[in-house]
Amino acid sequence: MRRAVSGPGVSAPALRAYRLMLGLAEPLAPLILKRRLAKGKEDGPRLGERLGRTNLIRSPGPLVWLHGVSVGESLSLLPLIERLRGERPGLTLLVTSGTQTSAALLARRLPQGVIHQYAPVDAPGAVARFLDHWRPDLGVFAEGDIWPNLLMAAKARGVKLALVSARITEKTARGWSVFPASAALAFGAFDIALPQDEESARRLQDLGANVTGRLNLKLAGDPLPADPAALKALKSAVAGRPVLLAASTHGGDEPLALDAYAQADPDRKSLLVIVPRHAERGPTLAETARARGLTATLRSAGEAPASGQVHVADTLGELGLWFRVAAATYMGGGLTERIGGHNPLEAARLDCPVISGPRVSNWAEVYAALGDVGGVTVIETAADLAAAFARALTDPAAMKAQAARARALADGQAAAMDAGWAALKPLLPA
Repeated sequence: MRRAVSGPGVSAPALRAYRLMLGLAEPLAPLILKRRLAKGKEDGPRLGERLGRTNLIRSPGPLVWLHGVSVGESLSLLPLIERLRGERPGLTLLVTSGTQTSAALLARRLPQGVIHQYAPVDAPGAVARFLDHWRPDLGVFAEGDIWPNLLMAAKARGVKLALVSARITEKTARGWSVFPASAALAFGAFDIALPQDEESARRLQDLGANVTGRLNLKLAGDPLPADPAALKALKSAVAGRPVLLAASTHGGDEPLALDAYAQADPDRKSLLVIVPRHAERGPTLAETARARGLTATLRSAGEAPASGQVHVADTLGELGLWFRVAAATYMGGGLTERIGGHNPLEAARLDCPVISGPRVSNWAEVYAALGDVGGVTVIETAADLAAAFARALTDPAAMKAQAARARALADGQAAAMDAGWAALKPLLPA
């Protein structure tokens, strides 16, 4: 139902046409959402939130609304949420996101009292109902999730707007630049823009955004949490066996990890844990391991890792557990340009040595900085990964030294968060 207007074909008249088109199509929204629900793409009990309806009552007083479309964007807002709670405890905080996975993780990670809602579809009526009910004083959008009706309606109501940890690709910027009037309307709606990197800063300025600083919230996060009882049970279950981790993996990563494990530890004295990026792939991955002659267990089925050589951890929100027990982790998504890698600092903050492929465009500056300090091992093949896994098993001191260098880099991001907060603070409601 919702489509981001972020490419060719967008002009100022087209933005008006977009609003008209979505307005005419809005009577079909319930039907479209029900079809998505049938495909498992919507949350049935909360479907009304997608139409701007809610049973929750808005508390009196100022409200700050923070939005991140999916898992990475919404979780990146957590350090900012903690800062807001610490310095402005009287504010009501509302977080919106667009996916079931993000909602499930936010339910675990959001501090008590912070409200989560699904973002409304970008149709005029749904947007109006959402804004009329919640009446935000400030809207903080993470990365680059721009929905024209939502953005323009909020601006028309006098909502202060900030685009934080912003990232815009060359392709998206090129599409917007064909229609500078549209770009000026969309990106100029934000009172401030705090891009992640210099390239995004340049592109956003060219499109008319008010770039006032830099902020990458994914670099400023706290260590991932882990339930103490679950961590104690996990350490007991692995019974002192070294743990090799493949985290946030995709389809091309798991065969590589399985081959590397077989080469690095032919006696199978260690445990390979695979945490797929998409948890629903867990049963298939367990069968893939078994087809290679490995004993495999599945966390979602309640199976203990102690009884297998490969453990598929197909549950949400538990990476903090695995980073705490792993001798090293291969971060998935770095072997194809299509994915662009995943956040290595989540592992670094927990002193877990990081191994990655080289195609990490989403995290290029971070991996470059890690490379400069010797805080990452870069691999291209299963043989490379096997060598890195073997090193973690036979020379743990060297891998821990690498992890310490990465941890120092991760810990150095606090100053950037302070600067971002200083830029955002003037927009906060009194």
